[in-house]
Amino acid sequence: MSVGHILMNDQILKLENQLCFPLYAAAKQVVNRYKPYLDEIDLTYTQYISMMVLWEHKSIGVKEMGRYLHLDSGTLTPLLKRLEKKGYVTRKRSGRDERSVIITITEAGEKLKKRAAEVPLKMKGCIPLTREEAQTLYKLLYKILDQEV
Repeated sequence: MSVGHILMNDQILKLENQLCFPLYAAAKQVVNRYKPYLDEIDLTYTQYISMMVLWEHKSIGVKEMGRYLHLDSGTLTPLLKRLEKKGYVTRKRSGRDERSVIITITEAGEKLKKRAAEVPLKMKGCIPLTREEAQTLYKLLYKILDQEV
């Protein structure tokens, strides 16, 4: 094995050369910036994005919700049980397919929407990007998410 080959491998494994690391660290930082605003409405970030799907669709299957959120049912099920305990959703087996669970927003969940609408407004100043930079980043991130693996 040549010295050049070893050096190339050393460069490949440097944290600063990994695209995945700044994506991971930035996502974590953004979620942490949401936390104080979500604490005010007693939701975790994942509960918040789940409620966003329900505010839009009102009733949806767990599998379909998972596709929207890029989450598996093993992650969603305990989260949805907690939202049900809070009174924001109901969970019922589908009449057409016993294996499917349908999540439906409740009146209390709909009322929460008004308070949650303040969160994106509060978050605007938390991410130091121009509108154009934010739009570019959005497109690039969805380019990654939409790629079939």
